[in-house]
Amino acid sequence: MKNTFKLLTLLMAISVLISACASANASAAEISSTTGKVVEYALTTGMEDGKMAFIGVGGGIDGVVNPTLSAAVGDTLKITLSSGEGVEHDIAFPDFNAMSEHVVGKGSSTTFEFTVDKGGSFLYYCQLAGHRQAGMEGKFEVTGSTASDAVSAAPVSNPAAPSGPVVVNNPAATGADVVRDPTDLPGPIGTRGPQTVRIDLETVEIEGQLADGTTYKYWTFNGKVPGPFYRVRVGDTIEVHLRNLTNSTMAHSVDFHAVTGPGGGATMTQTLPGEETMFTAKALNPGLFVYHCATPMVAQHIANGMYGLILVEPEEGLPSVDREFYVMQGELYTNEAFGSTGQLTENLQALLNEDPEYLVFNGAVGGLTEQKPLKANVGETVRIFFGVGGPNFTSSFHVIGEIFDRVYDQASLTSPALTNIQTTTVPPGGATMVEFGLEVPGNYILVDHALARLQRGLAGFLIVEGPANPEIYDGTPMPGSGH
Repeated sequence: MKNTFKLLTLLMAISVLISACASANASAAEISSTTGKVVEYALTTGMEDGKMAFIGVGGGIDGVVNPTLSAAVGDTLKITLSSGEGVEHDIAFPDFNAMSEHVVGKGSSTTFEFTVDKGGSFLYYCQLAGHRQAGMEGKFEVTGSTASDAVSAAPVSNPAAPSGPVVVNNPAATGADVVRDPTDLPGPIGTRGPQTVRIDLETVEIEGQLADGTTYKYWTFNGKVPGPFYRVRVGDTIEVHLRNLTNSTMAHSVDFHAVTGPGGGATMTQTLPGEETMFTAKALNPGLFVYHCATPMVAQHIANGMYGLILVEPEEGLPSVDREFYVMQGELYTNEAFGSTGQLTENLQALLNEDPEYLVFNGAVGGLTEQKPLKANVGETVRIFFGVGGPNFTSSFHVIGEIFDRVYDQASLTSPALTNIQTTTVPPGGATMVEFGLEVPGNYILVDHALARLQRGLAGFLIVEGPANPEIYDGTPMPGSGH
C-alpha cells in the first residue's frame, strides 16, 4: 500500500513538472514570435507646394513628402526628426501613445522609439496647433496582428457627457491689446498721379485680450485685429513686404483681393518664421478690398485674426465726409464656451463645423463698446469702411437707430450708391462702405442683425454728442430696452 502511494506521488510530481516545462516553452515561443526587428526612419520638416510637410530622408523614402511608413507587429520603430526650416514641430503616433520632443531651430533634431504592438492602418502627424491641417500628416501601415486585435470592445455610451464646449472658470488672464482702433486709418489721398506705395506687414502671433479675464493666442498682421488699413488710388503700384517674426510657430502669407494675379500675392509670400518676402502689383480696380493670410489651413489663419482692408480710391477720390471709421467682423472658435476665463484654446473641429463661440468687431468682446467706441457729433457725416474677415459667417450689418444714406453695395465705388438702406449684407471676404448723417445725440449700436450673435460678443457703439433734436426724436426713455 505504501509503495502504491509513493508511486502515485511520483507520477503527480512528474506531471506537474512536464506541465510547467510545456508552459515555459509556450511562453518562450510566444515571446519569440512577437519580438521583431528595429525599423528606422529619418524625416525632416519643410514646405512643399505652399504646405507644411514631413519629408523623407534616405532609403526608399528619400525626398518623399509625408511618406507612408511601415513596420510589423513586434517591431521597434525608431524615428529621427530634424528641422529643415526652423519652425517648431513634433511628430506623434497617437494610436501607440508615442511622440517626439519638439524640434526648434533649423538643423535641430530628436530621436525616439516605441514598440509596435498592434496591426492596422494608422496616422502620424505634427501636434502643434494648425500644423496637421497645414499638411503635416502621413500614414503608418502595420502588418501582423496580436491576440488583442481580435477582441473588439463594445462602444461605451456616456449620455451624461457634455455635447459641446462648457464654461471654464480658470484664473483670470491678461493679454495684449489687439483691438484695432476704428479711427486708425489714413486720410483721403487727394489729387495726385500714380505712385509706388510700400506696404509693410509683420505677422505676429500674440496672446491677446479676448474678453475680461480671457485671453487667446491670436495670429495677426502687425499685432492688431484687423490688420492695418491701407489706402491707395487706381494706377498705384503696391510694393508688399511681409516679414514673419522669428518666434512664430507657423508660416504665413497674404492674399490681397485688390491684386490681379495668382493667389493675390499669396503664391509669392509663403513666409517661414524669421524670413521676409516681397512682391509688387498694380491697383487696377477701385473698391474696398479684403486681404488675409492664405497659408493652409486658410480658414484657421483667418479665424485667428489675419485679415484687413485696403481701399483703392478712384482717380477722382471719394466724397468728403467729417469722420471715417474702420470696422471688421470676425469669428473665434474655442474649446471653451463663451464666458470662460483664462487662456482659451482653438477648436479646429468647431471651425470646420462653422460653430463659433465668439463673434467680434475688431478682434475682441467689448473692443468697440467699452474699449474703443466710435465717436462723432450731431451734424456730422460719417463713413464706415466695413468688412468681414469671417471666415464663415455672412454679416447683416446694421446701426440701430440710424439709416444709411448711402451704401456702396459690395464695396463697388463706381456703381451708383444705394440710398436709404436699413441693413446691408456683407459676405465673408467681402466689404461695404456706408455713409450717413447724424441728427440726434445718443448711443447707437453697431450689430450684425442676426441678433443672437449679440450674445457672443458682436456689438459696437457709435457715441454721438451734441444738442437734442426734439423735432426728429422726442420722448421719455424707459428702462428695459434691449437697445
